[in-house]
Amino acid sequence: MNGTGGGSLGRAGFVSRFGLRDDAGAALAAEVADQVASSPLTTLRIAFADQHGLLRGKTVAASAITDALENGVSLTTTLLLKDTSHRTVFPVWKADVVLGSEALRGASDFIMVPDPSTFRVLPWAPSSGWMLADAYFPDGTPVPLSTRQVARDALAALGEAGYAYRTGLEVEFHVMRLVDPKLAPADATHPATPPEVALLAHGYQYLTETRYDELEPVMELVRSTAEALHLPVRSMEVEFGPSQLEFTFHPVDGLAQADNMVLFRSAVKQVCRRHGYHATFMCRPALPNLFSSGWHLHQCLVDAAGANALMPQTDGELLSPVGCHFVAGLLAHARAACLFTTPTINGYKRYRPYTLAPDRVHWGRDNKAAMIRVIGGRGDAGTRIENRVAEPAANPYLYYASQLHAGLDGLKRGLEPPAAAVAPYETPAEKLPASLAEAVAAARADTTLRESMGPAFVDYFADIKEAEVARFLSEVTDWEQREYFEML
Repeated sequence: MNGTGGGSLGRAGFVSRFGLRDDAGAALAAEVADQVASSPLTTLRIAFADQHGLLRGKTVAASAITDALENGVSLTTTLLLKDTSHRTVFPVWKADVVLGSEALRGASDFIMVPDPSTFRVLPWAPSSGWMLADAYFPDGTPVPLSTRQVARDALAALGEAGYAYRTGLEVEFHVMRLVDPKLAPADATHPATPPEVALLAHGYQYLTETRYDELEPVMELVRSTAEALHLPVRSMEVEFGPSQLEFTFHPVDGLAQADNMVLFRSAVKQVCRRHGYHATFMCRPALPNLFSSGWHLHQCLVDAAGANALMPQTDGELLSPVGCHFVAGLLAHARAACLFTTPTINGYKRYRPYTLAPDRVHWGRDNKAAMIRVIGGRGDAGTRIENRVAEPAANPYLYYASQLHAGLDGLKRGLEPPAAAVAPYETPAEKLPASLAEAVAAARADTTLRESMGPAFVDYFADIKEAEVARFLSEVTDWEQREYFEML
């Protein structure tokens, strides 16, 4: 019953009925369908990036590729409403409209429309294809809670201002040997008991070849997987902490790099698990001697002529006027943007002085203590800004959107940044939020970021994060037990 009534995966003729692909997109979809049909693939994973940047979706038989591409694939809307424990935060079973939308009530469906340009064959599961999807309501309207759409809208706003967005990535994470996956029934709590792990290397020998060689088997596993997925890997590095790695990506334009980050994180976790490792992008794991991990986003604006719009034209200047305005916007909205760059309770444990992580809102020339690091100068076509504020668990689409809207505000208003800091940990400046709750409050109060990202979206994401904070505050921690149990 391919493409008809209840036999379809989504809604019959959904894509063509609502004109969701242009001619080029339709041709590419047909090409992918032919490729799958003539391949040994047996299954096709279709996924969307949820509010946390986690991939969720369905796996369909490879023979259903045309059905999936033409009709989409249905998923329940509660997937859009969950916190990091996978609990549904909003009351979908009541008569009230959920978040102002009838389409979210009663765990109704939304439709994933596969993006054929993202098609891959998964190297660790070679009988499986994979495609990233966009989210639509059954009436053909884009789901406003879709974070990929939020980033796409931000890129369109930058395009209207006359610029394209080019980004490179530095991503830190930990990989450890899996000792005990904790699969006893008693461990199946919500969320589950974390696994028991062991180190792969002791750390504390930053960028030494000896430590790299200890980690080379897992480095090669991740590298070969990433390159088989056509991800633009540039370098593999041993970080300072035990079992801590860093991968960097070549610069890529537009939305593609955010797509790359979503796929990279998911691929790393999956392929490592299959080989007896546990990979985590948690910022600061609660294990002895481990170091915090960050995600540094290298950003450049490209003008209509294809030139670097940040490169200064005069010796002694850090950036062009456009670059200075953009940086000033990033600084002006940095505290509010932390809701999107650092969206976990754990991520705020990283903002400590003298740790190669920022603790305040500042910028500097090639200074790794500053939140914004300027790299390059006059005559350097690679001139860029590096924001060092984020944790690797951030949703890439929301990270991008927060940067674009903040920087655009600086451009529109002609904002000027303060003098660049030479000693960022000593230079007086506004402190970064000390907690996720503080970041939520800053985002709710930032009228510019609220309006540009959409007040309803900011409130939706803030509500989810406040639910996580409330759960955290209701738990009795190890610190409380040590502090009070014997003394009081």
